Amino acid sequence: MKIKNARSRRWLAGGVAAGLLAMPALAGCGEDEGSGSDGSLTVWSLENQTDRVQATQAIADKFTQQTGIKVKIVATDENQFTNLITSAAAAGTLPDVVGALPLASVAQMASNDLLDTTAAKSVVDGLGRDTFSARALELTSQDGKQLAVPSDGWAQLLFYRKDLFDKAGLQAPDTFDKIRQAAQKLNTGGMAGISLATVPNDAFTAQTFENFALGNGCQLVDDAKKVTLDSPQCVETFQLYGDLVRKWSVPGAQDVDTTRATYFSGKSAMVVWSSFLLDEMAALRKDALPTCPECKQDPPFLAKNTGIVTAVGGPSGQPQGFGEITSWAISNTGKDTADARRFTQFMMNEGYPQWLGIAPEGKFPVRKGDKSDPAKFTTAWNGLPAGVDTKKPLGDVYPADVLAALSKSPDTFQRWGFPQKQGALLGATLGELPVPKAVNALASGESDAAAAAKRAAEDVRTIQKSVG
Repeated sequence: MKIKNARSRRWLAGGVAAGLLAMPALAGCGEDEGSGSDGSLTVWSLENQTDRVQATQAIADKFTQQTGIKVKIVATDENQFTNLITSAAAAGTLPDVVGALPLASVAQMASNDLLDTTAAKSVVDGLGRDTFSARALELTSQDGKQLAVPSDGWAQLLFYRKDLFDKAGLQAPDTFDKIRQAAQKLNTGGMAGISLATVPNDAFTAQTFENFALGNGCQLVDDAKKVTLDSPQCVETFQLYGDLVRKWSVPGAQDVDTTRATYFSGKSAMVVWSSFLLDEMAALRKDALPTCPECKQDPPFLAKNTGIVTAVGGPSGQPQGFGEITSWAISNTGKDTADARRFTQFMMNEGYPQWLGIAPEGKFPVRKGDKSDPAKFTTAWNGLPAGVDTKKPLGDVYPADVLAALSKSPDTFQRWGFPQKQGALLGATLGELPVPKAVNALASGESDAAAAAKRAAEDVRTIQKSVG
């Protein structure tokens, strides 16, 4: 997928990087950007856009003012991360801490013994395990070890035109049956029932499919690490996806940009997109403004008339939400981690609201509060200004119940592979993209649901052999 902005990059987090281990070093982090030799800390941040690096450095400077410990924030491209961290490990120049690290990259560092899990546990325990989302801790742990300190998350969501649903007497589309019913009923004239990703070379397609699959009990592998994409639950999910895109969606290949454009133009009743849509839908970004007929007179019309589903349930499963948890990872540098632990604790406490404020629409707090105020950080997040060209708290745009659902969504996040300790396999599949290829064949009519599921499963089995 062509990377166009920070929102697009989030869909590649930990993906193609999984296949880069054997490649030569790429430009981005030199030898002098590893661990500080002068008592300072070097922190790589995958929030590598200029404004976000500056904002992170500003938080780090406050830490320096309080502690005297100097911190250098180094922007690191997530598409090059695997190669860069491997090169740094070989050269003995690992950063002290890595920030905004997605789950697949945490798993990769763990598999290469590059994480100080004792330090991560110390930070979590010091802050209070009960102040974190239990699911976030679960996704960042393995074999009883706390791999990293979960920081925040973004959610894949189903957005729907609440005004159209109410008019048609439809319930919120939170199950397979309700989604199918709504897509069929609202697919009339110039209105598509739903807009879904179908392009074969895009991680966004994989994540959109997984969003449905998780809630139907469709898993990448089972507890014995056997690939299960051709299970009845997965065939059922492919069937729903195929019906939606062939019968009640827009023609042609759809990607991250076209699905948003269709919904923003008022020509789709539903769309699956990430929480980064929230500020755009509220007309807070000039480069992604809603264009629906009503939006001309009332720019935030869609925000006012859109409902949000955080977890979809299928007939063979329980509601689950797809989301990415990013973490602070303390590297296994072989030296004392006291300063790294202190910095990480600061970023998850005193500096936490400011960190979340870098992009509230894509940084849901997974630490809800502290021991004195269990809702401290959730309350702070509600009032953080979102947007780019116009700044406004999400709470000024969206109803309280929507914000409450969003802030709780990390508690329902699930991901393929992680419960089965197969995060590395997931990363490898995002490099090869077998599911998007199967989805595209399904959307084009080249295969039916059973054939698509079989194709995806066979491709993943091949990848699994190469991963080992």
